[in-house]
Amino acid sequence: MDTSILEDLGLTQAEIKVYVCLLELGSANAGHILKSSGIQNSVMHRALNSLMEKGLINYIFEGKRKLYQATKPETFFTFMDNKKKRFEQLLPELKSKEHFAGAHEMATIYRGIRGVNEVYKQLREAKGKEYLSFGGGGQCEKRMGTAWWQNHHLNRIALKLPSRQVFDETVRRFGANLVKNKISEVHYVPAELAQFQETVIVGDLVAITIFTENPYSLLIEDKLVSAGYKKYFELLWKMGQK
Repeated sequence: MDTSILEDLGLTQAEIKVYVCLLELGSANAGHILKSSGIQNSVMHRALNSLMEKGLINYIFEGKRKLYQATKPETFFTFMDNKKKRFEQLLPELKSKEHFAGAHEMATIYRGIRGVNEVYKQLREAKGKEYLSFGGGGQCEKRMGTAWWQNHHLNRIALKLPSRQVFDETVRRFGANLVKNKISEVHYVPAELAQFQETVIVGDLVAITIFTENPYSLLIEDKLVSAGYKKYFELLWKMGQK
C-alpha cells in the first residue's frame, strides 16, 4: 500500500506504521502494537501521543489495560480541514513577507514524481485562457502511466481549460481518446519527432518537463518567455496534421 500521501499530510513513518497497524488490529495495547509495528518502544510511544493529539487514534480502558484504536480513515478529511484553516490564518503573514522580499524568482526546478505532479497542478489552475503543449511521446506516456495523463486532462477539462496540443504519432491512440472532449484539440507530427520531454504553456507559465528515470520540471513565469514559446507552438500547430 502506498502511504506516501500520509507523509505529505505531515505524518512520520512511525505514525503511519502505528496508525495502519491499529486499523488492521482493531484495538490493541502498547505491547501488541510494539510487536506488530516492529518499531522501537520510545518511538512507538511518541507516535501514539502524536496521533492522539491529531485526533487520529483514541483509547479506552479495559480493566487496567489501555487499549488504543484508530479512528475511521475518513477522519483525515477533518485533519486536512484543520491544517487548511491553520494555513489560511498564516497566509496573510506569509504574503506580507513575500511583499517585503520583493519580486520572486521566475524559474523554479521541481524534482521527482511529486514535483512533476505539482507543476502540472499549477498549470491546470493557472487561470489561463488556453493550455498549449508540444513534445512528449510514447516514453513520456509510459514513464507516468496512461492513467496519470488521463487523470491530468480530466482535471483540466473539469476546470474548463481548453487545450491545443502537438503530439507525435507514437501517442495517437491517447490523442484519439482525448479529442472526444470538445475543448481538446490535437495535431500530429511524425513519430521520428518523439521526445522524452514536454513543453506546456498556460498564460505566463512555461513548464519544460524531462521524463527520464528521475523526472524533473523547470517552471518559468515570464510573459516574454511565454510569448516566445507560444510563437513556436503556433508554428508546430500549422505544420501538424489532424
